[in-house]
Amino acid sequence: MAAASLLCHVIARSAPAGRSRRCLLHSDPHTAHPLLVAFSRLCAHGPLRDALALLPDLAAAGLTADPVTVSRLIKLCVRHGTPSDGRLIHRHVFGGGDVAAPSCSSLFVSNSLVSLYAKFGLLDDALRLFDGMPHKNVVSWTTVVAALANARGRKEDALRLFVAMLRDGVAPNMYTFSSILGSCSTPRVLAAMHGSIVKVGLDSDVFVRSSLIDAYMKFGDLDGGRRVFDEMVTRDLIVWNSIIAGFAQSGDGVGAIELFMRMKEAGFLSNQGTLTSVLRACTGLVTLEVGRQVHAHVLKYDKDLILHNALLDMYCKCGSLQDADALFGRMPQRDVISWSTMISGLAQNGRSIEALKVFDMMKSEGPRPNHITMVGVLFACSHAGLVEDGWYYFSSMEKLFGIQPEREHCNCMVDLLGRAGKLDDAVKFIHEMNFQPDSVIWRTLLGACRMHKNADLAAYAAKEILRLEPDDQGARILLSNTYADLRQWADAEKSWKMMRDRGVKKDPGRSWIELGKQVHVFIAGDLSHPCSESIIQELSRLFSRVTNLGYTPQTEFVLQDLATEQKEDLLKYHSEKLAIAFGTMNAMEGKPIRIMKNLRICGDCHAFAKLVSKSEGKVIIIRDPVRFHHFQDGVCSCNDYW
Repeated sequence: MAAASLLCHVIARSAPAGRSRRCLLHSDPHTAHPLLVAFSRLCAHGPLRDALALLPDLAAAGLTADPVTVSRLIKLCVRHGTPSDGRLIHRHVFGGGDVAAPSCSSLFVSNSLVSLYAKFGLLDDALRLFDGMPHKNVVSWTTVVAALANARGRKEDALRLFVAMLRDGVAPNMYTFSSILGSCSTPRVLAAMHGSIVKVGLDSDVFVRSSLIDAYMKFGDLDGGRRVFDEMVTRDLIVWNSIIAGFAQSGDGVGAIELFMRMKEAGFLSNQGTLTSVLRACTGLVTLEVGRQVHAHVLKYDKDLILHNALLDMYCKCGSLQDADALFGRMPQRDVISWSTMISGLAQNGRSIEALKVFDMMKSEGPRPNHITMVGVLFACSHAGLVEDGWYYFSSMEKLFGIQPEREHCNCMVDLLGRAGKLDDAVKFIHEMNFQPDSVIWRTLLGACRMHKNADLAAYAAKEILRLEPDDQGARILLSNTYADLRQWADAEKSWKMMRDRGVKKDPGRSWIELGKQVHVFIAGDLSHPCSESIIQELSRLFSRVTNLGYTPQTEFVLQDLATEQKEDLLKYHSEKLAIAFGTMNAMEGKPIRIMKNLRICGDCHAFAKLVSKSEGKVIIIRDPVRFHHFQDGVCSCNDYW
């Protein structure tokens, strides 16, 4: 039974016997009691304490202010008061000592009091007052439905109360639907609610449509949200923000940016909400140039910390540390998110020592670190091989900062030990953790086993992953690659056959590069790009140049049992090499070549990129799923430790 139903049993009380109270609802200010005139002025303009101080005098004189004055007092209380002040007003208005409304109460005042309790988070009091009201209108129902919908863990109660509202014959309005849509627990419930909205003719309301878009996006139904948006005849900034935020949060950054461009073409000016969503989209797509355009819009919000943090995150995750450094230095204020973002950004871009220096600065002049900060610190240690430093930060974080190690911190430690080749220590750490390891931790160990070519331990880690997640095909792929690295072709073939039988296909290597607001995608071995002929010629030129600098194909990174020449041909057309060639063909003076890829960069492509950066005098930045590699003058920011 819903909580709202359980609370529907309070008996309304009347005013205390023996005291008659005069209700001056619409008094002429020239004839009204001076006490009421003073009280009305205080309710309108404050201060609250002085208004509350007059309540005993009004009660002693048998006077009750009109509903408009009381409503003003309630609003003043919401802005400047406490829950106790709200209960005091309630007792004065209805003359009783408990939270229940008598039959003679004003509906207007009762609704205001229900809203007061809801805004103070006193849902039980709000429901008790609501249940005791002899008369309710759409405002009464909507206030309580909205309060339940916004409360943690009460969405089902909100839906039940909404159904009770319909059964009571009260027609929901635009505010009711806008509030309840966020409580739809399944796509089926949302579809039914959408049908109800159409039925009562509120589907053209801007607020309702905006909430509908949010609800569809919550379920990842981008098509449903887009349909609602496209059907709108008129749109305002709220609706534009809803659809852009929905696409950005669902991972469709291209769609979010396209909608942002359409919004600008339609003549709408962006606000903080718009810009935060677009920056999220730029971060996900690693579209630095669009992000820089958004930065121009952010300038007018020079003191907006949320926007500055989003901008900082975008620059870090797009690999533009020069912009990130400059922004971080100019920020008028920094919170724990700002510091944590900068620490993680430096670490992910191969500048772990600088990340730890920023952490030292944070400890001396910034806010107290939180658990996200410590993840960034441990990541920095892991990707620089700083095993002792990592152990120190991990073992002291609870003592120094009151942060108990969580799974993310433990995963960083497994990564730290695994990358350093301390696989036995990593296994020991896993078994001594305070909680059961999950598939993420076992997958980290499996990646380290492949890196250090330990097939036996890799098989153990893969078995643990598949025990927890039987459908995880990534574990089987990593295990088969480990066997192939060791040239254990029979074991590798056994794993590959098992995957073929299950219909599993390895995700091919893909790299992409942004050029002139257009993204060019390259797939390993695929020469279907319109510029393929020129790319092949450029690749030949680059191979000739880097060979003179000492490049030799590292065929051990080809995980197939083939002849050496065939392996070299396969290496030649890896996706990042195709992207690098395309980048050097179209490079602009003074600008780095920025490439993203879906898989960890292989050792041969890493060596190739280093030498191309030297032979061509170009900075090449490659982002893989874990980190950035900044290649310049034949050196990588990772120091060949990745």
